Amino acid sequence: MSWELPPLGAIRVFEAASRLGSFTKAAEELGMTQSAASYQIKVLEERAGTPLFIRKTRQIALTEAGQQLAPHATGAFSSLADAWVATKGGATGVLSVTTMETFATNWLAVWLGTFQLMYPDLAVKVNTSQRVFDFNREDVDVGIRTGTGKWPGLTAHYLFKADYTPMLSPSLAESVGGIRRPEDLYKVPLCCADDPWWPIWFVAAGVAFEPDRVTPGPTLGSQAYDAMAALTDRGAAILTRNIYSALLAKGQLIQPFDVLGSDGDGYWLVHLESRRNTPKIKVFRDWVLAQTAEIREREKAEAAL
Repeated sequence: MSWELPPLGAIRVFEAASRLGSFTKAAEELGMTQSAASYQIKVLEERAGTPLFIRKTRQIALTEAGQQLAPHATGAFSSLADAWVATKGGATGVLSVTTMETFATNWLAVWLGTFQLMYPDLAVKVNTSQRVFDFNREDVDVGIRTGTGKWPGLTAHYLFKADYTPMLSPSLAESVGGIRRPEDLYKVPLCCADDPWWPIWFVAAGVAFEPDRVTPGPTLGSQAYDAMAALTDRGAAILTRNIYSALLAKGQLIQPFDVLGSDGDGYWLVHLESRRNTPKIKVFRDWVLAQTAEIREREKAEAAL
């Protein structure tokens, strides 16, 4: 079979320049001069019969034709790189994972050691930035996201629900005579009292939320920090049950009520569809799904009641 292909050296420069937004940075990444990189782009544009970049002062931007070509070029080189790694022996190198701090500190950090023992030649790099990464243009392999599982261009694997419920330390609950009714929560400070999860949970528990009765606790901007505040008796926090089940099992936190609030979101593992068979992504995906299988089975059993 014969394919009509662009000059591969030129398309490699184009891919780097479109991803980095700079001919100079592309040249540095590929170990060539800036003039050589510019020449390769000129060759490619002549072959294409149309400009691929708009040249501006000290910056470049993709034309409509360039925007159409760029993700395919990146995907092609990514697939080739993955195939080459597989040819050399599988899951090695660095696996870049983006996720939120709550999942990283209270689930991934707990279990990641077992994964590293299984795959010692694969280093996991975790990024907890709140920014949404572009998998086509940035150096990221796998993401753990919350939502409904619908992200254009990404394959999403369901892990578990993101349902939430109040939790607090046993000693704080005992200090106010116990938490037996939803209204008893007004006896203790509520961490992040303006979190919309609180009124949703109270309604789910069958009572109206009364903000005037709330004693505001720490507002720290993250479930991970709210959980720390709850552990140190500073208030009740509203937390994702599936993330904090280990602390509940150890008795460090208690969940006074079976009622769960929900906004319909779940936790999902996501990656590019084109990279589903990449060895390092495949072994990490299979491991995470295996580690969370028990939670999904419990959810099915609860739904059947």
